[in-house]
Amino acid sequence: MTAGGSRLVAAARRLLPRERWDLATAVLLIALAAIALATVGDYAVSNDEEVQRRYGELILEFYRSGLRDEALFHYKNLYLYGGLFDIVSGLIERALPAVAPYTIRHVLCALTGIAGIGVTAAIARLIAGPRAGFIAAATLAICGAWYGGMFNHTKDIPFAAAMAGGLFVLLRIARQLPRPRLGDTVAFGLLLGAALGIRALALLLVGHAGLAVAVRALQWSSAWRERLDVFARSALALIPAFVIGYAIMIVAWPWAGLAPLNPIRGLVDFGNFHYEIRTILDGRVYEMAAVPRWYVPTYLLIKLPLVLLAGAGVALVMLAARRRDIASNRVFETALLAFAALFPVLCEVIEKGPAFSGLRHFLFVVPMLAALAGVGFDAVLTQLQLWRPRAATLGHAALAAAFLWNAAELVRLHPYEYLFFNPLVGGLQGATGRYATDYWVNIMPEAVERLEDYVAELDRGGGHPQRYLVAVCGERVPFEVAANSRLQWTDDWDRAEFFIAPTHMSCDRVLAGRVISRIDRVGARIGVVKDRRSILRHDIARRP
Repeated sequence: MTAGGSRLVAAARRLLPRERWDLATAVLLIALAAIALATVGDYAVSNDEEVQRRYGELILEFYRSGLRDEALFHYKNLYLYGGLFDIVSGLIERALPAVAPYTIRHVLCALTGIAGIGVTAAIARLIAGPRAGFIAAATLAICGAWYGGMFNHTKDIPFAAAMAGGLFVLLRIARQLPRPRLGDTVAFGLLLGAALGIRALALLLVGHAGLAVAVRALQWSSAWRERLDVFARSALALIPAFVIGYAIMIVAWPWAGLAPLNPIRGLVDFGNFHYEIRTILDGRVYEMAAVPRWYVPTYLLIKLPLVLLAGAGVALVMLAARRRDIASNRVFETALLAFAALFPVLCEVIEKGPAFSGLRHFLFVVPMLAALAGVGFDAVLTQLQLWRPRAATLGHAALAAAFLWNAAELVRLHPYEYLFFNPLVGGLQGATGRYATDYWVNIMPEAVERLEDYVAELDRGGGHPQRYLVAVCGERVPFEVAANSRLQWTDDWDRAEFFIAPTHMSCDRVLAGRVISRIDRVGARIGVVKDRRSILRHDIARRP
């Protein structure tokens, strides 16, 4: 081999992870990116994306006008949110005008979701090592609520990824207090700003930082003077991070900069939201502001894979057993991770805040639960190895089987992975009609394609192609992005010749018609397409 070839091989070895579990994590992330890019066109434009995209345009126009165009402050209630994702995707749209805007959004969101999986692996790896990191990454990757959402949940996924990233860097900083490295301080500020630039709920990261500083100060010494000194030095060291985070937040969320307390106001107003939107829990319909206290915990229990819940549960049990060892990095970091995952849910239960569409507003705790699962399962496998190596081998095999079963279930659901329900409610089939299913109307591309094939057959038998009026139980833009010009949106449902609807909240029963196509997955009906032309002809015939 030539000298140049030897140097190339040596460089490649330095770049590749040396630990086999790290290598497995890297391969998983690369494979996920390849699959996501290959299938991104299968996913619908979600109901919220039109307004989110418009909000991003208004923010960019605000800056382009020299801060004079204030339309963004009056656009629905979106001023209560940051627009970081929408700004970035809007800038990419302008740089790549030949690429469809929603394709850009979906690719960017998918890559952000994969980055969130990577950060989840990093959290677990920091606490418990490379194997825990891989398990955490795999656990989140086979979570339908995450994988299925990372293509068009363009607010929830980026926020969750930024929150997980901020927590990871905070765990690193906690090991370095009272003198954290500048690079980690800057990174925490960037991720804090990214999260605040999407939702005010990211103020939780500030609380997590305060908790980490307080606990480390208490561990430092038994003398209160020294504890106070360490607390003060640690807090001062983090001020640059808070300044960076605040600056990014103001850029991405201009309303937050209009008054010093606006971020707090945004958080309070968010907790008091009351849209005229209904949701469903165990077959009972609720207004979003009137859901019972167990709404979010129930959706966590039935939407997340059992393997994720089991691993997180093991980590919590082991944490409780070792709570007196809080001085050790592993116990302290696991405790902080558990607090970050469970505290927001506990607040929701106590305050009985508004909630709708299943896990949407609490998707950000899922990476933290997946990281806990990595820590928990790694501890179990370590104990099995100490007890009997063959038992550890069986444990690895059982875990791999659980991952493969969940992955196969997501393949069967594709592209509706976010409709995954675990066996506690009988999967999607058992959840249909009882819990929130296709609230994003992700059936749109498939339903439109089937309707286009149907009307193409009609045109072959009836002469000249014609246009048809279609009513949709969903938003207009997702339909028009998917449909050709022969299918015309109408909001006058009485005149609609065809009807597209998900079965979510029984929307498929709103209009009568002959079902010409059924969209099913894993034994459950999730949407229908109806032909209403005979009903219209009958109505016309009955008119005097």
